[in-house]
Amino acid sequence: MINEEIQQQINSGKMLPLMEQFYTIQGEGFHTGKAAYFIRIGGCDVGCHWCDVKESWNASLHPPTSTDSIIENAKKHANTVVVTGGEPLMWSLDYITSKLQSLSIKTHIETSGAYPLSGNWDWICLSPKKTKLPLEGIYKEAHELKVIVSNNHDFKFAEEQAAKVKNTCELYLQPEWSKREKMMPLIVDFVMKYPKWKISLQTHKYLNIP
Repeated sequence: MINEEIQQQINSGKMLPLMEQFYTIQGEGFHTGKAAYFIRIGGCDVGCHWCDVKESWNASLHPPTSTDSIIENAKKHANTVVVTGGEPLMWSLDYITSKLQSLSIKTHIETSGAYPLSGNWDWICLSPKKTKLPLEGIYKEAHELKVIVSNNHDFKFAEEQAAKVKNTCELYLQPEWSKREKMMPLIVDFVMKYPKWKISLQTHKYLNIP
């Protein structure tokens, strides 16, 4: 049971249910190959059956952690921080992003868009899910749209989602890891037919890094 004082700290974003934090190479999407410090926040109710971090779903398993201490760790390593989850927008991210940006650290987020946008972001990667669709307001804010492809219908879903983002938004299709051998030839054909799309691979899994 979280006491009232801690709950107030969580509500203000001065504490977050931290699952893990680590310095690694960005594995997916537009910033693939770049060094970044990842902050994974617990809590998610989007419920992707193929999620590879299901242990992040239950926020109560991840202790409320001082956001200032998270920032102290981040600034030792990188000039770019990626906030991910879980679904990080379940929590207020105004405090952490303002503090990071005051240190000249770039702020990136990976989100399903299912919760209201908070925080100030240099890069927003929107990865929409059919199980809990993004809120309308985030589409025009996204710098990158990344759709996970695990079946043929996902191509139609991807086009529907792409119609909602701004023209400058980078568009990516990424094979769901367990279906990659089946889906990759279809993704290649689709991208060659519709070259506004690009392919994202989970290169960190090929490299065997976090």
